[in-house]
Amino acid sequence: MGRRNRRGRTVSGILLLDKPAGITSNGILQEVKHLYFAQKAGHTGSLDPIATGILPICLGEATKFSGFLLNADKSYRAECQLGVVTRSADSEGEIVRERPVEDITEDKIVEALTQFMGDIKQIPPMHSAIKVNGQPLYKLAHQGIEIEREPRPVTIYELEFVSLDSDNDKMVLDIHCSKGTYVRTLVEDIGEVLGCGAHVSGLRRTTLGPFSESDIVTIDELKQLKDEFKQQEEAELSELNQKLDAYLLPLDSAVSDYAGVYLDRDSSYYVKQGQPVQLSGAPEEGWVRIYDDSDVFLGVGEIIDDGRVAPRRLVQ
Repeated sequence: MGRRNRRGRTVSGILLLDKPAGITSNGILQEVKHLYFAQKAGHTGSLDPIATGILPICLGEATKFSGFLLNADKSYRAECQLGVVTRSADSEGEIVRERPVEDITEDKIVEALTQFMGDIKQIPPMHSAIKVNGQPLYKLAHQGIEIEREPRPVTIYELEFVSLDSDNDKMVLDIHCSKGTYVRTLVEDIGEVLGCGAHVSGLRRTTLGPFSESDIVTIDELKQLKDEFKQQEEAELSELNQKLDAYLLPLDSAVSDYAGVYLDRDSSYYVKQGQPVQLSGAPEEGWVRIYDDSDVFLGVGEIIDDGRVAPRRLVQ
């Protein structure tokens, strides 16, 4: 039997979506995939349902570079409720303990934050997607099962106090951290140091790797564009696709932090065949963006021995 044709169009690029609260990352991904009628789509770095902010959606060939964004550093603004501990460490979880919030001041908070700067270890929450014996922890948590988890190393690059409300029971923090950091766990641990407990009541991701909030678009903006198109009697579908595609960032934006190398025609040919090529003036090590002699992005490579670049992820 012949292979079935995949439904959808072959659109490629990165949509920097402003994820709304109240929906899962996969749920909003499916909405975007439907709007773009895309054959292939994936998100990079899940956000909890209560969270908002930057959620890059990779369409088509961009999915090849999603792993680089998954491993990228991230920044958040966290709203924290003091005095209340929940089972999931956020506002969606069942309240398990309440304690009075006494003598909480800005100075006391700033002093507590210093204990969590730099390289630390976190015990992943039970309400997480980490798998143990093939079973996600959150599924076990929903069954009332709690198992021992190994601490994991993460890095907190910046942890800044933003504000404390007049009742001294709600604080706001800015956090810049490495991949794998659980903000819920961080806030819960800070609450314990403060002696009152805490959970995340609101969370917004403000940066992810090379991306900031300057280029984000909301799902409502995209839906409004489609609704306006439907109201135009003589409009063609290609016009809608062009308007939607105008929101997409180029494939190389996912790795814009890497140095760029430019190949001549012969070297471009061999790289496209998956072969390493010699470079002059290349970085001594690390990952690089590869372009051909016409400045067309070919993909990502890694510097190996003798100053050669080996292709690792190539655009078709």
